[in-house]
Amino acid sequence: NRHSRKCFKLPPSPPYFSCRRKTSTVTKNMLEELLIHKPDDPIQYMINHLKQNNDDGEEAKMYKERKQGWILEGFPENQEQAWMLQSSGIIPRHVVVLYAPDTVLIERNSGKRLDPFTEEVYHTTFDWPSDPLIQQRLVKPEDLSEQEMSKKLLEYHRNLPGVFQIYQKVLKSINADQPSMDVLSQVLTYVQTRHRSAAPFTPRILFCGPPGSGKSLQAALIAQKYSVVNICCGQLLKEAVADKTKLGELIKPYIDNGYPVPDNLVMKILAKRLNALDCMTNGWVLYGFPRDIEQGEQLQKSHIIPNRVFFFNLSYESIMERLSQRRIDPVTGERYHMTFRPAPAPEIQVRLRQNPRDKEENIEKRLETYYRNVKELEDFYEDAIYVNADQDPHVVFEFIESCIIKPLPCKKLKSL
Repeated sequence: NRHSRKCFKLPPSPPYFSCRRKTSTVTKNMLEELLIHKPDDPIQYMINHLKQNNDDGEEAKMYKERKQGWILEGFPENQEQAWMLQSSGIIPRHVVVLYAPDTVLIERNSGKRLDPFTEEVYHTTFDWPSDPLIQQRLVKPEDLSEQEMSKKLLEYHRNLPGVFQIYQKVLKSINADQPSMDVLSQVLTYVQTRHRSAAPFTPRILFCGPPGSGKSLQAALIAQKYSVVNICCGQLLKEAVADKTKLGELIKPYIDNGYPVPDNLVMKILAKRLNALDCMTNGWVLYGFPRDIEQGEQLQKSHIIPNRVFFFNLSYESIMERLSQRRIDPVTGERYHMTFRPAPAPEIQVRLRQNPRDKEENIEKRLETYYRNVKELEDFYEDAIYVNADQDPHVVFEFIESCIIKPLPCKKLKSL
């Protein structure tokens, strides 16, 4: 998959099997950041690290990381954490549950041995070193006792059904009580598959709306449920720059200087992406383009015609409240909101910074541009559906979903 995202759900002291990349992974980078910054809320810090952001100033390496995908191990541990990921737009495409009998897991935990010199972990049954010198210096790590391990397993079994319920459509259970290479082979076979869309037709969905109306979150939720390709026009342009493509080199000066990218360049990048095999096969959900009727006409001329168009409606006051109070911690990278998610400590509060895009005068400029063009765009997409975006995100999602699964609209033939 072009943007692979895997989630491994493991019981405590998992089978003697680990999933790692030879290249750097999100898990490794995140652990390093946690050790350096020691955030007060490590779960939220991790969510912010994984979340796909479109803010200006995002480092190019983050785009490379998103393109390569990520592997998340041992999280979420319960349904609440799974919902936290879901509501933040962090959606794994494959979830693997490794299982083994509790007796086997307890035995594996009790058989671990640590080399204090190299910090390599061995096992008395599955991976005993052949070197006598290493054998002599191995020590038993300070790990869970058998009683503590049993309690952890009990908690794991209690929480697993809730996680299973959320990820059931993308989840596969694999027996880990077998040779590690057999487990690895089964995992690789599964994560390389592409899920078939559950949609009743090939969705081509377009989200239009003012900044702060929740288009990105709803696109992520729709993409997760129906396995369609989630495309943000702004992110697509930044990825082209980060990948140093020919078109990326052409649009780089515009992005660096804060100027609008010419429509003809945007259309070349967008058309190429929307005509890719995964979009043609699974469908897509697009937001961030078109912004005016001219761009809508260009989409139509390129035979990119959505079969569902949604306009998100949100009051000026709500937009200002959502955007103008957003803040970021320059030390940890965590994002806060002055009303909905204030900083947990005074020392964090004083160092928070505001993205220039979120200043009221800049929000007003963006809104002015949007409202100046939206009426013509609404007339152009005459069959569009209007969404009250000033509601709970899951209520908005249910409404959008109900509109997607309805039969496709039929154009009435004009009488001759």
